[in-house]
Amino acid sequence: MSNPPSPTSYDITLCVENLRAALALHGIVLPSLRADLPSFAGSYAPPAGLVALGNCNATTAHALAVVLRKAAAE
Repeated sequence: MSNPPSPTSYDITLCVENLRAALALHGIVLPSLRADLPSFAGSYAPPAGLVALGNCNATTAHALAVVLRKAAAE
């Protein structure tokens, strides 16, 4: 069985934009949400291709938890 291809910086950027749009549907903004481009420069093989969710205030974290719990219950 072969490994899936490593994500590219474009893949991660697209993932970030999709997540940002999905969060916006619920009125949630993560100001620091971004592709973690340094994860592509590391010595990991294949590159990690990480999404940095960043920091948010307690109100935003609470809103995110409410949305996730509601989605899990459905």
